[in-house]
Amino acid sequence: MNEHLPTPRTVVQLPDGTHAYIDPHALPQQTGPQVVHIHQAAPDRTVQRIALGSGMGAGTVAAGVYFGPLLVGALTAIAATLAILAFLAVALTWGVVTLVRSVGGADGKAAAKNVRKARRR
Repeated sequence: MNEHLPTPRTVVQLPDGTHAYIDPHALPQQTGPQVVHIHQAAPDRTVQRIALGSGMGAGTVAAGVYFGPLLVGALTAIAATLAILAFLAVALTWGVVTLVRSVGGADGKAAAKNVRKARRR
């Protein structure tokens, strides 16, 4: 009885935008897990893509791609150096104040007080 019925057709949209009727049994059947690809720009490329979209030249974008990581590296090195210097300054100041307090009497306490006042300013 089912031999007389037409085969069911499925409407699919082709890559060029047109629609076509296709027999669902002719479509390739997937075996195994479905692979989903998510394309996302890397965070450091987002600014360059916005720059290209706004009409900036490719040379400007290339300079940003090249000099951007160099700038980040240089700033990181500067920050690390400043952190080490700040730590050394704190440690040396603490050492001097402790030494002056322990060695000196009334003069030592007055000198330590002056050092503390100088640091607060």
